[in-house]
Amino acid sequence: MAGQRVDALVGRLEKGIRKTLGVLGSLGGDQWQAAVYEEPYPWTARDLLAHFLSSEAALLELAQNVAAGGPGVPEDYDYDGFNAQEQKRLAGHSPQALLAELAAARKSTVEWVGTLADADLDRMGGHPALGQVSLETMLTAIYGHQLLHMRDLMRLA
Repeated sequence: MAGQRVDALVGRLEKGIRKTLGVLGSLGGDQWQAAVYEEPYPWTARDLLAHFLSSEAALLELAQNVAAGGPGVPEDYDYDGFNAQEQKRLAGHSPQALLAELAAARKSTVEWVGTLADADLDRMGGHPALGQVSLETMLTAIYGHQLLHMRDLMRLA
């Protein structure tokens, strides 16, 4: 049964996706091809959206592993390689398709998080960028990760 911490986390995840979908959903035409990052290679707004989708699914899978008592991400995990592979995999998806897929992926995340108890949030596991952290931190990072990138995207406007 969900507790206060789980409920607060669900609220942050829901608020974050509304903001992300609102900003990205307002883009059109050439805005999708605007470079948000130049290094290590140019990432456009569309690439960033694909990144949000792939990381949402991967981080949910990782969180589920930790909640089940698993170790989380392996120590030798290559997130730059993962990102490059995912960009190739999602290259043919339109921004509109990616937006719909991201909304569905976040819905899955929120539904799963809602099944947790507050005590589950204290489990520890490996995160690809943060190292050994609590499940709560891992799930909060899903929300924070998108906010960080959204700030960068909004600087272009």
